[in-house]
Amino acid sequence: MRGMKDSGIEWIKSIPMLWNVHPIYYYFIEHKQRNYFGDESNLLSLSYGRIVRKDINTSEGLLPENFNGYNIVSKGDIVLRLTDLQNDKRSLRTGLVKERGIITSAYVTIRPKKQINSNYFYYLLYAYDVVKVLYNMGNGVRQGLNYGELSKLHLIEPPLSEQHRIASFLDAKCAEIDALTTDIQAQIDTLELYKRSVITEAVTKGLNSDAEMKDSGIQWLGKVPINWKIENPKYHFVQRQDRATRDLKQLTASQKYGVISQEEYMDLTGAKVVTVQKDFDILKKVCAGDFVIHMRSFQGGLEYSTRTGSISSAYVMLIPKETIFEPRYYRWFFKSPAYIDALSSTSNLVRDGQAMRWANFIQLPIPIPPENEQRAIADFLDAKCAQIDEIIAQKREQISTIEEYKKSLIFEYVTGKKEV
Repeated sequence: MRGMKDSGIEWIKSIPMLWNVHPIYYYFIEHKQRNYFGDESNLLSLSYGRIVRKDINTSEGLLPENFNGYNIVSKGDIVLRLTDLQNDKRSLRTGLVKERGIITSAYVTIRPKKQINSNYFYYLLYAYDVVKVLYNMGNGVRQGLNYGELSKLHLIEPPLSEQHRIASFLDAKCAEIDALTTDIQAQIDTLELYKRSVITEAVTKGLNSDAEMKDSGIQWLGKVPINWKIENPKYHFVQRQDRATRDLKQLTASQKYGVISQEEYMDLTGAKVVTVQKDFDILKKVCAGDFVIHMRSFQGGLEYSTRTGSISSAYVMLIPKETIFEPRYYRWFFKSPAYIDALSSTSNLVRDGQAMRWANFIQLPIPIPPENEQRAIADFLDAKCAQIDEIIAQKREQISTIEEYKKSLIFEYVTGKKEV
């Protein structure tokens, strides 16, 4: 076993005897080369610890002439996102550049100033990132860090030949791990597609494959069972007009989590939500059992609220009438891909960022199955989708386990705990 010594870095502890320790500025310089003349248009971005190429035609409406404020980066550069450092949801802040291109100047780019292996130092900074070395650094509202402060951070340096060995080994092992993760993610995507198809089939065709069908007269709905009615939703839902009171908990509506408290939403997503501190009369009341039309309903459907509270006045709350025998059926119907696609076509205004309204909602006739069928469909989808979600959760847990293994593997080799 090779000899070890104290690194002087608390979270790394011992390192091999022949390894060195120096601040970042000993190995790197900050690289700032603006794309002033717009010569480069290969747009790159930092995404989950990787530098990826972005399509300029779909990148926030940007055109090549807008890229003169971006920085030019080259192969071997390391890019770091050094804002919002205390937001755990945005880990993996480090990416290795593998091709020349441009990237937002909001990131810090560092370039080797001596002969080192950039891949090794990328993996080392990845390990720093994973154990949240930067977490307590930085200042300001967004907990940011500039290069001057970052440059004082100490790195460990193996001999160059060992840097090459470690980097090559980790490149190969991480490629295997990433391929496995990609395969499991593809399985999850397939399950998600299957779930959507199950929902659409059940809420538009029913559960009896032998049922006699009729033309609904609605292109996006197609044929429906002959005993189903097709009616305007304005006869089955009314708008809730109640204003919120100060004592009601402030809620938010989201595609992924439904209607939840603002605190829960911020904790789950890491996003900041503006909480109303006064003028509570601008908020609306939402009650358990209401359906909510929110600003992104055209992307993810209407949300069903299981809670009572206050919510943005931009939202529209819908109260089901007694003719809606089983709200759980409509909870599934309003989240079905067929309905969401139809809802998105009700107005061009949503593409300009304007909110969905009651006027959009009542443009789409909805099916009214008999009471027993509404309940049967709801029971079926509750059980079936729970089964699918359980499998998806297991596969996501597999990905989480694999990612933890990857983090551990990288840490052990870049800090010399294990030798290639």
